[in-house]
Amino acid sequence: MVEQYKLPALPYDFAELEPVISAEIMNLHYTKHHQGYVNNLNKALEQYAEAEAKQELQQMVALLSAIKFNGGGNINHSIFWTNLISEKKGGGLLENGKLSDAINQEFGSLDAFIADMSAKATAIQGSGWGWLGYNKARKRIEIATCDNQDPLSTKGLVPLLGIDVWEHAYYLQYKNVRADYVKGIWKIINWKNVEQRFLDAAK
Repeated sequence: MVEQYKLPALPYDFAELEPVISAEIMNLHYTKHHQGYVNNLNKALEQYAEAEAKQELQQMVALLSAIKFNGGGNINHSIFWTNLISEKKGGGLLENGKLSDAINQEFGSLDAFIADMSAKATAIQGSGWGWLGYNKARKRIEIATCDNQDPLSTKGLVPLLGIDVWEHAYYLQYKNVRADYVKGIWKIINWKNVEQRFLDAAK
């Protein structure tokens, strides 16, 4: 029996990120979309285990795309939820520290970094994610984008901060103006979470 993945608990209620992200979007995003990735990942992994037991290599290879897509969806969203926090609880505030120093070193300032990452995330064609990641080999932070639900690990980076730019993340509220959603999300970034991820990655 393959171990089942489960939807991780949200660290806040659906309405807590308003007005940047509405309760309606959070409800649908978490209970329908993220839950769907978890369900489909578990199904694909069970089918993979069955194929592996029967040594059906062609079927195993055929299932890899479903595992990558749904597994990536679960990985990405599990990070995304922790990257966010309400403004009332400190969202959008990056205190001086090692992450702040790294951002200033790589991008010149926090504002310059936000402008750069916002532009790259907004420009993604179709669905995908904008990321701040840590390159262990180069010992530096980098901005990267990923298509669909590809996890950042496919680019050799440790994920620190992700912005979901799939339409389901914003369309009910922002319609087709992705740039407004990306601009607003910086108000609810949980920089303490991002910094802890950075410190852990840089060990």
